[in-house]
Parts: sequence; C-alpha cells; structure tokens
Amino acid sequence: MEISNNQTNRLDSISIFRAVTMFLMIFVNDFWTLENVPKWLLHSAAEEDAMGLSDVVFPVFLFIVGLSLPFAIGNRISKGDSNRQVLVHIMERTLALLLMGIFIVNYENLASEGMLIGKYAWEILMVIAFFLIWNQYPKQTETGGQFKLLKLTGYVLLLFLAAIYKGGDQQNPVWMKTHWWGILGLIGWSYLICAVTYLYFKHSLVLIVISWLILVTFNLADFAGWLSTLDNVRDTVWIVGSGAIPAFTMAGLVASMLYQRYYNKHNARIFISILILLGIFCLLYGFGTRSFWGISKIRATPAWLGICTGISFIFYGIFFWLVEIMNFKKWANVLKPAGEATLTCYLIPYLWYAMVTIADISLPIFFRTGVIGLVKSALFSITVIIVTGIINRFGIKLKI
Repeated sequence: MEISNNQTNRLDSISIFRAVTMFLMIFVNDFWTLENVPKWLLHSAAEEDAMGLSDVVFPVFLFIVGLSLPFAIGNRISKGDSNRQVLVHIMERTLALLLMGIFIVNYENLASEGMLIGKYAWEILMVIAFFLIWNQYPKQTETGGQFKLLKLTGYVLLLFLAAIYKGGDQQNPVWMKTHWWGILGLIGWSYLICAVTYLYFKHSLVLIVISWLILVTFNLADFAGWLSTLDNVRDTVWIVGSGAIPAFTMAGLVASMLYQRYYNKHNARIFISILILLGIFCLLYGFGTRSFWGISKIRATPAWLGICTGISFIFYGIFFWLVEIMNFKKWANVLKPAGEATLTCYLIPYLWYAMVTIADISLPIFFRTGVIGLVKSALFSITVIIVTGIINRFGIKLKI
C-alpha cells in the first residue's frame, strides 16, 4: 500500500497537545500533596453527578493516543513493515503497558509490614526496572550485548519485586492481582483495540466511525441495562470502561483520519469546523444523557464519555488552528519533552515521591495550601518536564 505524506508526517499540533495534557496530568496528580484544593480541580466521587479538571485530563490523553495512531502505524508501513509485523509491535506495546500498569496498581495496594523491603524502596526499584527494560538504547552497536544485559536485569528485578510482594494487610496478605488495570493498563487495552481496528480498517473512514459508534453504544447499552444477559462474563471478558475508555481513543483516530483523507491548506477552516461540530455533537450527547446516570469518571457514564470527547475534539481544533495554521508553537518549547518522552515524564514523579518520603522531606503547609499550593504543583510539573528533557540528552528515554 502506498502511504501518503499526510499519513506518515507527524503533526506538531498533536505533540504540543500531548505535552500540554501531560503537564496537566502531572499537575493534577500532585494535588495529593496539597491542602484545600478547589473542588472544581479535583476528581469527583463516584456517587456525585459532577466532573472536575482532574476527570478530564485522562480522557483527553486517550484521545491523543488515537490522534497519533495513524501516523505511527503509517510510518512503520512506509518503512516496509507488513501488517503481521505491525501487529506484533502492537502486541508488544500492549503487553508492556499492561505489565507496567499491573505493577503500579499493586504498588498502590502494597503493605510494607512483613516485606523484605519497604514500600517506597519497592516503588523505586519498580521504576528502575521499567527504565532498564524499556529505555531507548542505541541501535545495534558493538556493545549491544551490554544493553541486552540491562534489559535482562530489569526483568529479573521485576520478578524479584513480584516474588517478595505482599498486599492487603499484615493479617490477610495477598499477592499481586489486577485490582484494576491502572492508567497505563487502561491505555494499553485502549491502544490494542484501536490500533488493531485501524490496522485492518485503515482504508475506510466509514468503518472506523462505525467502530467508534459501536463503543459509544456499548457504553450506553451497559448503563441502560441492555447487556444484563452478559453479566456472567463481565468479570472475565469485558471492554474496559464498558467501552468508554477505547471510545476516547477511537474518537481521536476519527479526527486523524479526517485530516489524512480531507485536509489541505485550502480547506483548513472546513477541517477545523468539522472538529468543532463533532465536539458540539458529543457535548449534546453528554449533557443529554446526564439526567439518566449523571456525570462520573469513576463509573465511566455516557455523560462523562460524551462531554470529555466533545472537549477533546474542540480543543484539538483550537490547537490545530494555533499550531498548524497560525504557526504559533514556540511558546511550547519548554513543554517539548512531555510531548516526545511522555512515558518517561509520567514515571519520574514516582521516583521523586518515593525518595522524598524515605527522606522524610515535606514543604511547610504554607507552600501546600490554596493558590500558593497550586503554583507549587504547577512548578513541580514544569520541573519534571525539564528534568525529562535533561535526562533524554544522556540517553535515558523510555520507548515501547
């Protein structure tokens, strides 16, 4: 198959959109260190009919995963990879994300009592193992064997951490299990579903749109009670988020395919208008279903799916106009590492939080409260991104 330039050339708007979203993800993930954070910034409880900024960031990131998919797969095909080779790559990336997701979730449920090492030492070794296994080492060189040894060391370290793991409490210890898949695991499942769909339906925008609508409908059907006959398999075979999680990614995939098929410099306004209209449609769907089941990220309600998808379409339309049309992109240079080394950026805070906890270091309450606290979290996010850029220059950059 011949791949057009539109299918292989990455867009700066996607990288910058990803970088801004990553900044916000680190920012909101730091709220646990603060006091008196405004409610509109926080995650809403499962029983609430509400949504804070923290409930929007992850869906937008999933949308961006979908935006990137056609370019990543198109690039591999343009280099000569067959569908089978691309499929193997998809499976490898999925397994890596699931493995990391499972370890991170089990860290959150770890009980230090009675374990060979403390909880935060376990966390540090876990992240080190991730870096050893999935670091982007130089391509085949005379010292290639050293890099293979580093990868093997990482896997052995994960096996060691799994062997000594104890979760639950001291009276009722349990071994590692999938309490839930974690952020990385959910991305993995969503990526698998949408990447395989694109790989085999890439010639047809109609089939991709139908796949998106099937996921949205599955989510709606679950809440409407139409899938009750499948309750027996719910705990073993189910689409994550009752279809909501991959639906965000599939929506981003639709946006990228619209760009690939129909965008040119003469119809930029039409393309952006389509994104905005899709966003408005999704917002109407979200607010229209709110009265039935409310807005809830924890429960992955249709309203949450619709509203966050609408926000994603509209904001990507804005970013596309700013970056691709107006060429307004230099402002994002400081955030560039977050768009290019996203996984590295995501994992650095795990090391930081563990180390400062072990060292018993914490800022005075003044710096962790109100507006000052929010500024502190924003500065922390920027610092993580800058550190990511620095260590990238020394050859430390995760890639799966």
